[in-house]
Amino acid sequence: MVTSLFCFGFGYTAGEIARLQPDWRIRGTTRSLTASPNKKEGVPLLQFDGQAPIAGFLEIAQDVSHILISVPPGEDGDPVYRVMGELLCRLPNLKWVGYLSTTGVYGDLGGGAATEETPCNPSGIRGQRRLDAERAWTRLYQKQGLPVHIFRLPGIYGPGRNQLVSLKAGKAHRIVKEGHVFSRIHVHDLARILIASMEKPHPGTVYNVADEYAAPPQDVVTYAAELLGIDPPPYQDFDTAEMSAMARSFYSDSKTIVNKKIKEELGISFKYPTYKEGLKSLSGDA
Repeated sequence: MVTSLFCFGFGYTAGEIARLQPDWRIRGTTRSLTASPNKKEGVPLLQFDGQAPIAGFLEIAQDVSHILISVPPGEDGDPVYRVMGELLCRLPNLKWVGYLSTTGVYGDLGGGAATEETPCNPSGIRGQRRLDAERAWTRLYQKQGLPVHIFRLPGIYGPGRNQLVSLKAGKAHRIVKEGHVFSRIHVHDLARILIASMEKPHPGTVYNVADEYAAPPQDVVTYAAELLGIDPPPYQDFDTAEMSAMARSFYSDSKTIVNKKIKEELGISFKYPTYKEGLKSLSGDA
C-alpha cells in the first residue's frame, strides 16, 4: 500500500520528506491559495486558514495513512487541533500523526541535559503554547486512540537556511553569552527521523530530536566564516548587544538535548552529526 501523507503546513521539513519519498502520495495545506500556488514542489495544496475545516476533508482524506502537523499554535491554541482534531479521529486508514513541537518546552536548564522525561518548564509564551498543544494532542490519543507522536525540535538548518547564507547576507552575528549552548538538526536528518517513525509507529510517544553536539552559537558562525574564507563578524557581549526582543528570547534557554531515544528506538544514525558536517556539505551552495 502506498503511503499517503497529509501535511498541515507544507513547509521546509515537509518539502524535504517529499524530496526523499517521491513515490509517496503527499498533499499539504497553505494558508491562502490566492497568496501562493496550489502546488509546491509538485505537491498539491489545499487551503487551511485555521478558522474553518477543510471542505470535504473526510472524503478527500479517506486514504490518508500519515499526518504531519507543523502549523504553530497562536493565542487561541493549536488551530489544527481546534478545527480539525475530531475529524482526524474519523479517518479510517490513519496509522501515524506527527506533531512538531519544540525543545523550548523544557525551558532553561543552564546548559544541562534534557531527556524526554525531563519536566517541562517553558520560559516563554511560545514554549508554553507548544506545551499546551502537545497536551491537547496527547488527550486525543488517550481518549480516542489518535496515533499521535510528539517530536521536540531544536533549531533546524539546511539548504537556504544556515549561517553561511546569513553571513553572505550580512545578517550573522557572533553574540557571546557565557556558558550558552543549544542544539540543532539538519533538515535532511530531521526528515529521515520522521520517516523512520512513520515506518515504525509508536503512538503516544515523545521524541527529542537533535544532532550529536550542542554548541555555542558564535562557534557556528566562526566555522561558517572559515568555510567561506571570510573574516567573521566581531564578538558582541550578550548584555550589551543590540537585538530585537525576539532575537534576545532565543538566548533565554540553554540546554543540551539528549537524542538517545531516536537512535535506540528508530535506529537513527546521523548523516550530519554536528554542525560542521552539515555546514561543510552546504558550503558549495551558499
